[in-house]
Amino acid sequence: MDPSATPRRRRPRLRPALAWLHRWAGLVVGTVFALVALAGSVLVFHTELLLLEHPELARHQPEARGAVMARLLADESRLGITALDLPRAELPVWQAYLADGRRAYFAPGDGSLLLVRDHRDDWLMWLHHWHVELLGGATGKEILGIAGWIALGLLLSGLWLWWPNAGRLLAQLRWHSGPPLRRWLSWHRSSGVLLLPLLLLATLTGVGMIHSAGFRSVLVGALGEREPPAPTAGTDAAASAVDWDAVLARARQALPGARLARVSPEASTAPVIVFRARAAGEWHPVGRSLVGVTRDGGRVALRVDATKDAAGARLSNAIYPLHVAAVGGWPMRIALALTGLLPAFLLVTGLLYWTGRRARKRVPGADLERQAGRAALGATQA
Repeated sequence: MDPSATPRRRRPRLRPALAWLHRWAGLVVGTVFALVALAGSVLVFHTELLLLEHPELARHQPEARGAVMARLLADESRLGITALDLPRAELPVWQAYLADGRRAYFAPGDGSLLLVRDHRDDWLMWLHHWHVELLGGATGKEILGIAGWIALGLLLSGLWLWWPNAGRLLAQLRWHSGPPLRRWLSWHRSSGVLLLPLLLLATLTGVGMIHSAGFRSVLVGALGEREPPAPTAGTDAAASAVDWDAVLARARQALPGARLARVSPEASTAPVIVFRARAAGEWHPVGRSLVGVTRDGGRVALRVDATKDAAGARLSNAIYPLHVAAVGGWPMRIALALTGLLPAFLLVTGLLYWTGRRARKRVPGADLERQAGRAALGATQA
């Protein structure tokens, strides 16, 4: 039988198509992904960098006084406060989130204004706005969400393209020093695969924060959520004046081991003063627990310990702290910061490999050399 008449084995079409999509999506969306991730690496240390740039914020004791809280909440209409974080050890001043996107910081002792930050004049705030909304508000956030889904596709397609034949796992993880094409491809593949779990975690939680309502609906629908109890208060509670010192003292006792973290301006006119709290064992830096106290500070009207919620709600509450490395201490923060450098590394090594390969294709007589290189790299699979 004539060997030339033997039917040729058809090359699978999926792999070349997926490789083409991975390459071009990586060049376009991967650039945005890399820049967003680089900003995230810096923002892991947001509070430390803020205190380094503004050491006056650290020269205070982290105490929350009722009179100061009352004054700041009373000034809500003038300042445009949407939420107020109580002083804590990591940031021992009042931090107010303003309606126009700025943040203001007040002394814990007397409530005097210390600092106002805006993304137009503060580089950390600029990075934060870039990282969460591409400097484009709600539209930028939606675009970032789409880019995040594409980035997840890039990571999974890269894993599929890398997946070795039986017995070639260690060979596919080797880092080569040369020649250049082999070096860039091996560095691109090996670093991506070895750090893929952390990169998937950062990307998936980032997408989960953008589409938080949808993610929570899915998780709660699958794993459950406990219905929060309604506050109990007398009908005439709203007519009485607020005893802020008594309210704070009572709220601190409501959940043993919890830290009062945030209050909204609406609390000053509500029948029950409700605080966000971080219960013992919670990952979220602000906490998802709730403590409500009557306006006279006489009794606790609401107590919600988020650590005792159903699995769906707990998993949904874990998305943000996992993304910002609020759990795991310094090892996790350093690991996540290094992971944020990986998309840029993958972009550069992938670009170097692609441009080098295109350059070699234009060299006469390079076909045999290219075939040998592909065989050595294991780029084709049986």
